[in-house]
Amino acid sequence: MPEIGFSAVIFDMDGLMLGSEQMARTAWRRALAEWGFVLPDNVYERIVGRAAVDTKAVLRDALGSALPVEEAYQRKQHYLEEEIAQRGIPLKPGLLELLNCLDAQAVPKAVASSTHRAFVMRKLAVAGLLSRFDVIVCGDDVPNGKPAPDVFLAAAERLGVPAGRCVVLEDSDAGIQAAHAAGMIPILVPDLKPPAAEIVALAHRVFPSLIEVREYLRSLLGEGPREGCRYTPRR
Repeated sequence: MPEIGFSAVIFDMDGLMLGSEQMARTAWRRALAEWGFVLPDNVYERIVGRAAVDTKAVLRDALGSALPVEEAYQRKQHYLEEEIAQRGIPLKPGLLELLNCLDAQAVPKAVASSTHRAFVMRKLAVAGLLSRFDVIVCGDDVPNGKPAPDVFLAAAERLGVPAGRCVVLEDSDAGIQAAHAAGMIPILVPDLKPPAAEIVALAHRVFPSLIEVREYLRSLLGEGPREGCRYTPRR
């Protein structure tokens, strides 16, 4: 596989930087149980990485029109906020080291999440990450959620970096599809869901954790621009 040159890195949030997908799944199950519904794993996997409007549509389709999806969504948010307030949000292994590596080379960084802005900012603040990114784009900032490319294209535009020079780090099928549609360089770091073969085929690389992502990007960066690394500063 050919190596890459890149000028910026765009991060997904839930499941990629934050160990929050398990928390969200538990919150969804608690919420749905109040109305007598069970959330199968294969249904939850379909909503990972999706915007709220798409998540609700998937749940209606899978669980039936009797589900009061708006009320269930608000209950899920309540349970998730409650868990965050009590326990905080765990960071994925290797995240801080990766951010430090990119900072040392002055590589621009963005967050591109399907989650609504208020909750993105809350999660990043709780995790101590709010100041680590140049740009933050959220699900309610763009017309279409992942797997549409909108959120990634908006992040690249705000960074001032061509789409083809952006590495995207993602854990979800929808995220990899969106990054590929944006013409970016998708790197997959699976979380709860093992990736399907067709998703792996869209990814430039697949790594088990951000630890290996850091080593890979560091190998491309070398010792810095003066040493002929593959990083090209934005203009």
